[in-house]
Amino acid sequence: MSPLSASIQPSRSRAGRAWPAALVLMLAPAAVMAQATAASAAASNGPDAAWRRCAALSGDNAARLACFDAWAGQQAWQAPAASAQSAPAAATSGAGAEANAPTTPVDTTLPATRIIEVARTEGCRDPQYSDLSRFWELESGSDCGTFSFRGYRPITVSVVASDSVNRQPTSTAPGHSAPESTPYRTTENRIQLSVRTKLAQGLLTQGHPTLKDSVWFGYSQQSYWQLFTPQISRPFRATDHEPEVMYVYPTTAKLPFGWRWRYSGVGLVHQSNGQSEPLSRSWNRVYLMTGMELDNRWTVNARLWKRLSEGADSDDNPGISDYIGRGELSVRWNVNKDNTLGATFRSSLASSDRGSVRLEWMQALGSGLWGGKSNLRLHTALFSGYGDSMIDYNRKRTVFSLGVSLVDF
Repeated sequence: MSPLSASIQPSRSRAGRAWPAALVLMLAPAAVMAQATAASAAASNGPDAAWRRCAALSGDNAARLACFDAWAGQQAWQAPAASAQSAPAAATSGAGAEANAPTTPVDTTLPATRIIEVARTEGCRDPQYSDLSRFWELESGSDCGTFSFRGYRPITVSVVASDSVNRQPTSTAPGHSAPESTPYRTTENRIQLSVRTKLAQGLLTQGHPTLKDSVWFGYSQQSYWQLFTPQISRPFRATDHEPEVMYVYPTTAKLPFGWRWRYSGVGLVHQSNGQSEPLSRSWNRVYLMTGMELDNRWTVNARLWKRLSEGADSDDNPGISDYIGRGELSVRWNVNKDNTLGATFRSSLASSDRGSVRLEWMQALGSGLWGGKSNLRLHTALFSGYGDSMIDYNRKRTVFSLGVSLVDF
């Protein structure tokens, strides 16, 4: 045993405990520093290797303690900055917690949602989405939830002038022709109300990151009011009611020339004028529908329907499909942010040339909320054909109208 070891050993036995590490380092610098150097080298090969190397020094407590001290020092300077901030971040609330929170990577498969005016714009009114996406709420970002009222067809108040007016309506059904003529004027007022609400969504698209199917209920009402005929007390000449239920399934298929197929769906609709005989008119239809768009400039919607059959004793208007038609095609062109042109074609899809054509021009009036596009339109329309109202299902006429409409609310 060396003299240095002999001088240390009796002291340990008399005191019954090891000397403090600092005194040991003063007395045996060479041995202890060698062990500390070994721990530092081991730490460079990984924290587990350094810890095990120090634990293996069971024969020399002073060297073992110095090795662990060196290992602990290595852990302090090798710890990442995020770990050093984790405790304060966990204890911080409010803005400080949000500032220290890690940034979530952007999912590039999702559409851009509400980058502009996030707190003030609902998805179905967000101009970042296309007209069809917002109208039917086809995407998660263009969704406005269920059981909120939305616009359907334009809510319109207009003055109309026609080439003729149906003063004595007729039908081929027995007992459904007016017994006498009423002196209606060809100039009258037209009022249309139309709203809808979403009843359910995500029925068949559960789990899809962006697309949402939906079920809607809609109600439309159109009235012709003889506002300019005071001699007969300005009656409502015709009022049609049209409740319907529809299911919409979103699609994202790409079509030629940059077009996109956006949705398809089915619906059930009842239409009637609420009158008693001999002026009662009504029918029920089931239909298929679809729509596509080109950028945000052009939209095309199509419907194909089939009348649900009725018995001869309950059919108010036999052959109505041969007059009003069995399908329609609607085209909309956004000329610019303030002007939209539209055309709707209905066809009987039979040998007859019956059906109708409606041409429309809508011009924005003023500015909307938050300085955006207004929902109020100057609405000009020209209709020619059959079925402008239920009472006119078998009467052809041409109607020009001018008024204001509320759309897309």
